[in-house]
Amino acid sequence: MTKDFEGRVALVTGASRGIGYQLAKQLASRGAHVIAIARTVGGLEDLDDEIQAAGGQATLVPVDLMDYDALDRLGAAIFERWKKLDIMIGNAGMLGVLSPLGHISPKDFEKVMAINVTANWRLIRSLDPLLRQSDAGRALFLTAVQANTCTAFWGLQSTSKAAVEALARTWANESLQTKMKINLADPGPTRTGLRAKAMPGEPTENLPEPSLVASELLELVKPEVLETGKLYDRVSREWVSF
Repeated sequence: MTKDFEGRVALVTGASRGIGYQLAKQLASRGAHVIAIARTVGGLEDLDDEIQAAGGQATLVPVDLMDYDALDRLGAAIFERWKKLDIMIGNAGMLGVLSPLGHISPKDFEKVMAINVTANWRLIRSLDPLLRQSDAGRALFLTAVQANTCTAFWGLQSTSKAAVEALARTWANESLQTKMKINLADPGPTRTGLRAKAMPGEPTENLPEPSLVASELLELVKPEVLETGKLYDRVSREWVSF
């Protein structure tokens, strides 16, 4: 495996399963020290076992993304140990219920917005100074096609992902005079538990594995990537300008 992320410090949210698990695993195998964030301790421990077996390094951070004070402390802890952050991948997300807007409970709405939107904003707030210390800070947020299609009954997904896209694009525009590049990626349908929950009974044989999707997405956080404020559509393999 090429060590093309050697010496980089990379943070991945939602690292205990699915695409996030594979992103963290592959970053470590390619030389990065991975800060793996997730709520599920068992999944993080499995990840760490695989990373160590392959000779990589990781720091596990078992935390609920709704613990905003912990996210604030995270930036200080990273600064104390590494003085910088090279890569941030906002992968964690919550689907919520598929329902008419008027039938969504306030509790469900607020939880999805808290995890998909507010947590990412708190991470931006906590990690922006660290990414500015990198020689090539890169941030990538995962989004979904529903942010633009506004598909019926997918209101929680469309609303929260549209907000994520606005956050990322605004941050990118605010960072044009820095070395940071901030982008979005739509991984498309992938063979994950989240997809199975959204589309029960869907044939999965034609859906790509998370490992394949992760390997393609990692190309977007390399130092040589110069795009910023754009969305990469993995299915069409094209950059989308807003």
